[in-house]
Amino acid sequence: MTDVEELAETLLMEGYALYPYTPGAAKNATPTPFGIVYPPAYAVESPTTYDHLRLQVIAEVSDPGLATLAISVLFLEPSGPRHEAVKRRVELPATPLAALEAEPVEVDFAFEAVRGQVRMGAQAFHAGLVRVTATVSNLTPVETGLDRPGALRSSLLSTHVIARVAHPDGPVAARLLSPTAPPEQAVTATMTCANVNTFPVLASHEDDVVLGAAIVLPDHPQLAPESRGDLFDGTEIEEALLLHVLALSDGEVDDIARQDPAIREMVRRAAATTPEQFAKLRGRITIKDVVPDAPPRESLMGLPTFGEELRGEQQVHVSGTTYRLGDHVRLRPGGDGVRRNAQDHLLDGRSATIERIYID
Repeated sequence: MTDVEELAETLLMEGYALYPYTPGAAKNATPTPFGIVYPPAYAVESPTTYDHLRLQVIAEVSDPGLATLAISVLFLEPSGPRHEAVKRRVELPATPLAALEAEPVEVDFAFEAVRGQVRMGAQAFHAGLVRVTATVSNLTPVETGLDRPGALRSSLLSTHVIARVAHPDGPVAARLLSPTAPPEQAVTATMTCANVNTFPVLASHEDDVVLGAAIVLPDHPQLAPESRGDLFDGTEIEEALLLHVLALSDGEVDDIARQDPAIREMVRRAAATTPEQFAKLRGRITIKDVVPDAPPRESLMGLPTFGEELRGEQQVHVSGTTYRLGDHVRLRPGGDGVRRNAQDHLLDGRSATIERIYID
């Protein structure tokens, strides 16, 4: 499984079940609240419910006739009275961008509880910029007047889209530009992107993959290598959540054992966590030195990079004072007229040594 696939798999299960994971818990009475594509008859009743998902992002390609786009759609299909669900996947094969501009590709799907359509297309702009679009629509027929639990039984849950561009000459000839921080040449084109019900981010080292996530993420999100796997409550602190799982009563564990196999496996994995593995979940800070002999390359934002690190600055001049690497300073977070955050008082007045200087 690639890093992108592993990330998508984890996000797919986010919110699938919540602590204490028992079927009788009120917060497990309905499926995940993220990435829902409702049936049209229900979605039309509210401006905050959608019967579709649309991902749009700008690709920079040298030849739209050779560059291709492929789409993968992942979602959960409801299969039980509560949060139980089945993983589903729909694939649209790699197709030249020039062909997609002339005629979009559509693929219909039908499973036990839901049916719908995935569509991908492209629109060329100037200077080798192409807007690629993936649309996921729920076409499941349902009666009108459904309540939310009823509508969820015919919805696509935790819907995620993976968009990949490729070119025979490799990533240098086809890459996707950041949806969250687009480089200057793509700003005008990116302003025409209209994402609905999804939050796209760059998701590969070569920037040839964008993940349309159900929650807000930064570009290039990563799973911590210390992680013990899906806990479904992934936005929580993993160490604390594992300890909570181990604190479940025998009765709660018995209730869990009678329900979804995925949750039973998670509880089993939590019980097998060793003290050494718990210790690794306390946190980690990694600072890598710049590799001086690594050949420079240009990043997407046009900044010089060396190896995997931004070079950083030797010194910076701020408000009449010059700060240099190795200088000893006293921390005064916020400064005059700057709004302070809740953590600033923990640092105020402490001494520190300048290790790195980066300019945003």
